Amino acid sequence: MPTIRLFKHYIQFSYMLLLLVEALVIGASLEVAIGLRSFIEGEPYYANFSDHVRVSVVFVVIMILSLVAMGLYHRQLREGVSGMLIRLAVALVAGVLLTKLAFLTFRGLDVYFPFTLAAAFSAIGIVLSRWLFLSLVDLERIKRQVLVLGTGKSAALIDNRLRRRTDRRGFHIVDYIHISSEGSTETLGPANSITLNEPLIRYARRRRVDEIVVALDERRKELPISELLDCKLGGIAVIELATFFEREASRIELDVRASWIVFSDGFRRGALVRAIKRFFDLFISSVLIILTLPLMLLTAAAISIESKGRGPLFYRQMRMGEEGKPFKLMKFRSMVENAEKDGIARWAQRNDSRVTKVGAFIRRTRLDELPQLWNVLYGDMSFVGPRPERPEFVCNLQKNIPYYQERLRVKPGMTGWAQICYPYGASEKDAFAKLEFDLYYVKNYSIFLDLTILLRTAEVVLLGKGVR
Repeated sequence: MPTIRLFKHYIQFSYMLLLLVEALVIGASLEVAIGLRSFIEGEPYYANFSDHVRVSVVFVVIMILSLVAMGLYHRQLREGVSGMLIRLAVALVAGVLLTKLAFLTFRGLDVYFPFTLAAAFSAIGIVLSRWLFLSLVDLERIKRQVLVLGTGKSAALIDNRLRRRTDRRGFHIVDYIHISSEGSTETLGPANSITLNEPLIRYARRRRVDEIVVALDERRKELPISELLDCKLGGIAVIELATFFEREASRIELDVRASWIVFSDGFRRGALVRAIKRFFDLFISSVLIILTLPLMLLTAAAISIESKGRGPLFYRQMRMGEEGKPFKLMKFRSMVENAEKDGIARWAQRNDSRVTKVGAFIRRTRLDELPQLWNVLYGDMSFVGPRPERPEFVCNLQKNIPYYQERLRVKPGMTGWAQICYPYGASEKDAFAKLEFDLYYVKNYSIFLDLTILLRTAEVVLLGKGVR
């Protein structure tokens, strides 16, 4: 099935179809729940038709947003049945609570709407729809048929980095085509690699190829431009390997040619989008500071009690912001005082001995990051963006990792694409991997992508992903 691009972000059509089906399942479940209650209690089916429609729409929207927030439409979700059921249970419970809270707050909850019963029916319907979806989505004949031009190191990256079944839900590799020419560096690598003895377009049509991915190590002498032109004009899509990885893995490989970055779309940050993003940051940070003030006071009290009133409550640390501008990041102190008394900057590690008992809890629940709302309010940070790093680390990483400075093109954020797609990292190797996701965000930056990231941040917090 095709992958569509919505507001510059790639979304697999099959998952959009699944979302639509499950929205209908949830809506139907509410109708069944209402009908069952009416039958048992002898109450009229409709108390008020307009209210009924309004409540049904709100219930479906909130439940779908809860499913999105739990990562249940993430195409690289690799958990088994038990993991999916846990996510589904959390999403449905959260959805019911949020729906009841919404109607209690804004109009008073109508007793004729049995949301809990509807959620139970929804769970059954969603499990059945997922079973059907998973049995169909992996059928090779309904996937995009992809022909890879090349058998060298570049082509081998597809098997190395997209090797899991979940990575290949949107495409099927028909063959790897070996290109032999004078001075060729290509070698017969993948098992299903072949050398053509017929025109490329004839072979592609015979194998019903939808797309050709150009993955040659050396293009100057090897690129069969005339044959690719025939394929392109014949209705077969032709794309570069970097574009293929961006679409299928939602990241940008760091060995990409600089020319691809120059000529690709993206990396645009219009004044209107920046203004909307800043207004959103100001409004939401102001509201959240007020709402989370009791939590902040309790956190501060816990830190003070554990340290017996000694040591600061907050931890201020220099970080690199937009365009390399330094600023002081605010956090609740989660480590012992003078954790870096020798003056050497260190990555925070899992089970770090410098972390206090209260510190371990507030790190796990992300309460230590609440003071960063002030950084967002002041304009040093945004809600969404690459995580800000320390100047000492940035200086070293810029020397060792290509394109690292590009993540400084936007404001750093409290959450980001790398945080929801990659586990917590505390090394240069992790920084390398996370940069691929950060570059995807910088290139495809949009309000829609920001909202998607904010929704899926709930998954990180509630399921403890990336706990330090």
